[in-house]
Amino acid sequence: MVEAGVERVTDGIHTEPGLSKGKIYRLNLVCAGSGSAQLEFVPASAGAGATVPCDESVVQQRIAGDRLVRVDVEGAKGATGVIAWQIDAL
Repeated sequence: MVEAGVERVTDGIHTEPGLSKGKIYRLNLVCAGSGSAQLEFVPASAGAGATVPCDESVVQQRIAGDRLVRVDVEGAKGATGVIAWQIDAL
């Protein structure tokens, strides 16, 4: 495990994990509540964006390590609940 946490959907996730350039990582997200959230990476080439439904299903994305990668998850308007996340090295 590289990094993990739990945040309120209204606060979102905003992290810049220490990832090694050229390595591949897996991001697991689960949202419990109502509505959905949107996952984005900066730079966009680090991973594919996705919609995370707040129905307790797990969303997995691969992250390509780079000098600086930012992971942002923003709740959609009216979304409530919590988002749990974990980044693992593969």
